Amino acid sequence: MSYKIVDTTLRDGEQTPGVLFSIDEKVGIAHLLEKAGVHIIEAGTPANGISEQTAISEILRSNLKASILTWNRALRRDVDCSLVIGARNIHISLPVSDVMIQSKLGKNRQWVLGQLRKTAEYLQAEKVLFSIGAEDATRADKNFLLDYARLAQDLGAERVRLCDTVGISDPFQITRLIRYLNKRLSIELEIHAHNDLGMATANALAAARAGAKAIDTTVIGLGERAGNTPLEEIVLAMHVTLKTSVGIKKDQLKPLAEAVSLAALRPINSGKSVVGDGIFCHESGIHVDGIRKNPITYEPYNPKMVGATRKLLIGKTSGPKAVASKLEELGIQTLGDTSNSTVLKIRELAARQKGGVSDQQIMQIADMRSEARSFEHAKLVAAN
Repeated sequence: MSYKIVDTTLRDGEQTPGVLFSIDEKVGIAHLLEKAGVHIIEAGTPANGISEQTAISEILRSNLKASILTWNRALRRDVDCSLVIGARNIHISLPVSDVMIQSKLGKNRQWVLGQLRKTAEYLQAEKVLFSIGAEDATRADKNFLLDYARLAQDLGAERVRLCDTVGISDPFQITRLIRYLNKRLSIELEIHAHNDLGMATANALAAARAGAKAIDTTVIGLGERAGNTPLEEIVLAMHVTLKTSVGIKKDQLKPLAEAVSLAALRPINSGKSVVGDGIFCHESGIHVDGIRKNPITYEPYNPKMVGATRKLLIGKTSGPKAVASKLEELGIQTLGDTSNSTVLKIRELAARQKGGVSDQQIMQIADMRSEARSFEHAKLVAAN
């Protein structure tokens, strides 16, 4: 099955509170997204103003191979903001849950269907590609959602985006929803998952398994509240669990993440899956021993796949074998002695500084133990 990645870092990602990309940063990120192989780049919302329109215009003029998508409310004035800057791939969104329709818009279901028809027919007349978003789809009445999606299909939309807008679904619910719609529709389905309960990647993966053809992502999971499905996570999840590639260059995920992290002023945690600096660092004696024998004992995939490097650390949980191996690696003769006293000293130091022990510190400890042993030997010789 062929999948599309629709990355919305430049739209939903920038909606992260406190995140603001400059025009140059947006253009640069768009180029990096394409370099990584992203199929569709949701570049922003033209109705947000001149600065947004300028950034999207520059991205459009870059002639990227990726398709450039703009996000719009189902309003003619929003669509016109996209058309005037030359956008030819346009996404329009409407709420489909009663709580959103009534509380946010003060409208009813018939108004939503009417607005969808009116806007889609306008887009048809402009001869542009368009997709339809179903905001809060996971809280909508499924029969109304089906009517909405079927109308989008009949009006010529490319895809229907199903939004888990407040991130309250689980993979089982997502699977049932995708299968229910897929049996009754021919239009492609797209999943837009939020991470409020920490299940965005799992929900996106479930949607793909159930038949969704497009997956929305943001780099490092940026987005409203707890964020969206992280691009790097779903790419590796699909590679490892589904044994399928989505056409994304995995070795570009880390530099892309670092660039977005810098622009967003959002540091990447060392333990962040796929792109964290510490995810291939091993310290536990049992783990280090296993990794030395065969890396697949404690690694889900080869670190080289994502441009990472394996690190075997010496610290508070390291055992004699790991320490002896490290001493040998550093060219320090152990004379067959794994030196439990050296191990204890290293563990004590690691505990005090709450982290791994550097090679220089290990060499200093080994030298001190060696000097102590030499002193003890000299005393014995003198005594005899």
